[in-house]
Order: sequence, then C-alpha cells, then structure tokens
Amino acid sequence: MEVNVKWFYICNDFRNEIQQTHKKIDKMIPRSELKKELMEAGIRPSVQRLAIYEFVKNNPIHPTADVVYDALRDELGSLSLTTVYNTLKLFVDAGLLQMLTIDDTFRCFDGDTSSHAHFRCDDCGRIVDFRIKNNFLAMVDGLNGFEIKEAQLYLKGLCPLCKNKK
Repeated sequence: MEVNVKWFYICNDFRNEIQQTHKKIDKMIPRSELKKELMEAGIRPSVQRLAIYEFVKNNPIHPTADVVYDALRDELGSLSLTTVYNTLKLFVDAGLLQMLTIDDTFRCFDGDTSSHAHFRCDDCGRIVDFRIKNNFLAMVDGLNGFEIKEAQLYLKGLCPLCKNKK
C-alpha cells in the first residue's frame, strides 16, 4: 500500500489541533455513552476499542489509522497499528464510523455517520464537514427507478486559508 507522506505529516501537524479540539466541541460524548453504543452494536468494549472509538468520536478531524495510533500509543502501551486498523474496520462494518476514501492515497475515519458532505483541501489536506440538504440528489439526472441507500459527496479544491495564501 502506497502511503501519502504529505498527508501523514499534515495529520501529525494536527496534534495541536487535536489537543485544542476538546475546547471547541460543545459537548464531549461521555465514555459511558460510547461504551453503551459499542455494546448495542454487539462489540465488546475492551479498553483499546473504547479508547479508539472515543478518540474518533470526540475529535472531528477525520483521522487516519496512523493518527489514531500516534495519539493513543503512549496512553495504551500495548496498542499496535494493526489493532487500530482492525478496530476501525470493525466499527465501520458495524455502522458506528464512516470510512472516507476521498482519493486513493489514504483512508480516514469520521465519527459522524449522519448524511453530510466532505471538502478536502488539495494544499493543506484538511477535511471539513458540510451539511447537505435532503434533496441534493434531485440535482442528479438519471436516478429514476433506483433505490439510493447511501450517498457520499466529496468536494476537493482549496480552503479559504490556502486560497488566500496563493
């Protein structure tokens, strides 16, 4: 698997943002509620699983598995990158997280499973959530007779900060 090195370093630059994120979120999801969500999904809430789930749900930065591992490895000494990958896949398969594959170079994860769009800045790599109107599929021709179960909308370009730098 080819690794997008630029994205990895950008994500590592988010460490300060990760630490500040807790101050930006109006309401952190309590660990007890997250544990209940795991159990309701039929997932045994081990210490590692709960920590990984808590990190993704309470840090809306769309982290990659590498970023999750880097953020938690000191806290969870026995954590391996393979465990992080396997656990994130388990959560995606259970519908607890979304896996974003905006391009072929990396995968990142979103704790918000509601219907929303994502914008990825081509320069800094930041991913931003946007709410979409329920009728956005009405703009797409040729869907008559299809049953849409899921729709992902990915936008790419330059964020306002990067655009203003140019």
